[in-house]
Amino acid sequence: MIRQGGANSIMNKILIVEDEEPIANLIKMSLKSAGYHCQVCYDGQDAADQMLAENYDLCLLDIMLPEIDGYELLDYAKDIHLPVIFLTAKGETADKVRGLRAGAEDYITKPFEVLELLARVENVLRRFDKLAKTIDVLDLHIDIASRTVAKKGIPLKLTYKEFDLLLLFVRNPNVALYRESIYEHVWQSNYLGDSRTVDLHVQRLRKKAGLEQNIESIYKVGYRFTTDTP
Repeated sequence: MIRQGGANSIMNKILIVEDEEPIANLIKMSLKSAGYHCQVCYDGQDAADQMLAENYDLCLLDIMLPEIDGYELLDYAKDIHLPVIFLTAKGETADKVRGLRAGAEDYITKPFEVLELLARVENVLRRFDKLAKTIDVLDLHIDIASRTVAKKGIPLKLTYKEFDLLLLFVRNPNVALYRESIYEHVWQSNYLGDSRTVDLHVQRLRKKAGLEQNIESIYKVGYRFTTDTP
């Protein structure tokens, strides 16, 4: 179980507006696994009603929708100060420029990688100061603002990269993370094919945080974090 807390100690609420049910379900499943509360709408009119009926922290919005299109819904969202990420198959540069100039916080084209989607969601929530300030997972308490970690109340001495690595894992539970993706997100540079740096840091994190059974190795892929206990 992962519990994320902020000023109000609640999960971020995200509205997903997508008329293709398989894609909507994939997004919802991915976000729920990362600790978000999600509501799905399959047409623009339903989405407009939901925006006015409930308070959401973020909206993931397709552009081509039945009833009301994404650009008109963006105007609804702006009126209630709801940040929007466009998530659409319209991938031309002109479409991206139009979406961003219209007021969207970000623009993601389909197909997309789940890890990229989660990272962009985090970035927008952080920009609006809506991202969780603390995370409680297994017997760890992670304070993101102070970059500190305690295990059963006892502080752990993690390096800067070990902390970022732990945060990447706990924010993406049950997701198979490729070594190159881990390296690029934690080290903020291109992966050059040498896995020793990633493997060494994972080994040290496992030992320091007692996560030997929870950070699983995936052959020829990388690692996966799970909260399952043996």
